[in-house]
Amino acid sequence: MPHQQMLMLFGLLPVATNISTWWNFGSMLLACSTMQVMTGFFLAVHYTANIDLAFSSIVHITRDVPYGWMMQNLHAIGASMFFACIYIHIARGLYYGSYLNKETWLSGTTLLITLMATAFFGYVLPWGQMSFWAATVITNLLTAIPYLGTTMTTWLWGGFAINDPTLTRFFALHFILPFGIISLSSLHIMLLHEKGSSNPLGTNSDIDKIPFHPYHTYKDLLMLTLMIIILLITVSFFPDILNDPENFSKANPLVTPQHIKPEWYFLFAYGILRSIPNKLGGALALAMSIMILLTVPFTHTANLKSMTFRPLMQLMFWTLMATFLVITWTATKPVEPPFTTVSQMASLIYFTFFISNPILGWVENKITKNST
Repeated sequence: MPHQQMLMLFGLLPVATNISTWWNFGSMLLACSTMQVMTGFFLAVHYTANIDLAFSSIVHITRDVPYGWMMQNLHAIGASMFFACIYIHIARGLYYGSYLNKETWLSGTTLLITLMATAFFGYVLPWGQMSFWAATVITNLLTAIPYLGTTMTTWLWGGFAINDPTLTRFFALHFILPFGIISLSSLHIMLLHEKGSSNPLGTNSDIDKIPFHPYHTYKDLLMLTLMIIILLITVSFFPDILNDPENFSKANPLVTPQHIKPEWYFLFAYGILRSIPNKLGGALALAMSIMILLTVPFTHTANLKSMTFRPLMQLMFWTLMATFLVITWTATKPVEPPFTTVSQMASLIYFTFFISNPILGWVENKITKNST
């Protein structure tokens, strides 16, 4: 085993002294991933991938299986906590220029896409009313792809409509993809420790380093403890706070819910999809809302790595954060004015952040040069 990996194994790998609490979300994501795998395996043992029995099997788990209600809620609410942590993790990477470690950033973005696919397949499994119709809307987007769309949709459905073969496929994919997530996570961590973590100042971390343990392990333990406390309080006292009331009814293909929407962590992409009237354009915009993260390392033109000393990019960053929340909010509203107009404007601002990244970098370089 290489010397660096040995140090990483024993927590002695040196890291920058000035990394803040925002760097603790990586270890929190690892803990979330472990919890999702463990609770998911427990649920898979009792789940039945059949459209006539799937909903009943979830009811059976929550009512009859010892501690089944806890496992089911930990898995469902844990998914929301997982995505909350990963969105904060990505935002930190954007703000502090962590994306300049290209291999780590690209592996992390690939990991995000895999996680979103896994979560989508899992959302369908309870076979509730909202799960069924959300799956119908999203999978129908594949038909917008010229020539291959209909064939791909038919294969994914296992027929000409969402039915029993669809549920079997989604259960299989939801069970298999976590193995890919574990592999990608391992690769992501290895690449991170090979290059080293960034820091708030965006300076060379080699100048001032300390061992990871015990200085930063205590920070990780504190944040993990807080996360577990929040999770257990939510599971114990507010287990249905994030559930859609429609999903407490068994899926009925003959009754369409008044407002079809996915889980909250997909709403920003769903809002961008709904903001474009054209089906193919909406599908492309939805895909680009995630895939555009892959372009960030290649569009960085600023001399400074972190946004700590880049006021123009700080303004754009916080505009992006506000825009993310606005799109998420409008996605829960009916497809009618003024929500459609607000969603379209917010979607435009969302993509403007990534387009303006190289332009503002050049502007800031010129301002810095003229001021020195």
